Amino acid sequence: MASEGAPSLWFMTLFGVGALVMRGAGCVVNDLADRNFDSMVARTATRPIASGQVSVPQALLFIGLLCGLGFLVLLQFNAYTVYLGFASLALIVVYPFMKRFTYWPQAILGLTFNWGALVGWSAVTGEIQAPALWLYVAGIFWTLGYDTIYAHQDKADDLLVGVKSTALKFGDETPKWLIAFYMIAVAFLGVSGWLAELAWPYFAGVGAGIAHLLWQVRAVDLDNPKSCHRFFNSNRDFGLIVLAGIVLAGPAVES
Repeated sequence: MASEGAPSLWFMTLFGVGALVMRGAGCVVNDLADRNFDSMVARTATRPIASGQVSVPQALLFIGLLCGLGFLVLLQFNAYTVYLGFASLALIVVYPFMKRFTYWPQAILGLTFNWGALVGWSAVTGEIQAPALWLYVAGIFWTLGYDTIYAHQDKADDLLVGVKSTALKFGDETPKWLIAFYMIAVAFLGVSGWLAELAWPYFAGVGAGIAHLLWQVRAVDLDNPKSCHRFFNSNRDFGLIVLAGIVLAGPAVES
């Protein structure tokens, strides 16, 4: 969205690697923080750290390796982007502990997972422009939706263990909240695309995305963990639909 014409394949490769290693680092931090909880939850009891297959020192060493690779990737961009990338570390560290204190850990996850919208934009333009901010907030509301579905997998165990989530907060009212989150997300995606001067295929993609998200809310069985896992995973398709719209639209923002 930030590029004039075709985006840099080099930048796309760097972001692909960076996303992989830093998502990995975040997952290890999360599994370290939750290792005692995970061992008491059926779905997560076999995770490597919770089950004892990987020791805490080994996990810390792996985090160091992943963060080192992420740092090397980050150094390939401008100084503003380097500082912006470093700022995300605070969210990565804080997020795993939020379920102990608030029913809204999914909101912190949204702030963390969607940081790439800001970093990607600044890597191309050297600054954060309005479309990136709207895209970032859209991602936060999207995350609130799909991770609430994800959290419904473990709601029975979470009650026993004593951790919090939006799934427990919303209960039977979850479908209404999902619709609200998803509609706000697509509205903000629309504003982002308008500010970025994207052509009509982008908005067609967002429209198709709306249909996909409403199908999720209608079809998911929030009391069936397998159904929750399936529809959580289906959000990859939503992301691909929006991406297809961006690619076909041909962004034209001046950097």
